[in-house]
Amino acid sequence: MANSTYKIIELVGTSDKSWEDAARSAVETAGKSLDQLRIAEVTKLDFTVENGNVKTYRARVNVSFKVIV
Repeated sequence: MANSTYKIIELVGTSDKSWEDAARSAVETAGKSLDQLRIAEVTKLDFTVENGNVKTYRARVNVSFKVIV
């Protein structure tokens, strides 16, 4: 890892099943267009409520990837 540079972006993944699926969705979707993903950190969990029931789980995730020059 010496002499490497990484970029960090914030993503929000969603799922109707769980926070884990929401976080996984964010990372896997980002992985389709970003190479060299390194670390993912869940920074916030929340959910939407509709008619008194949980509707959608949301996970805010910081993802880092290696910058290749």
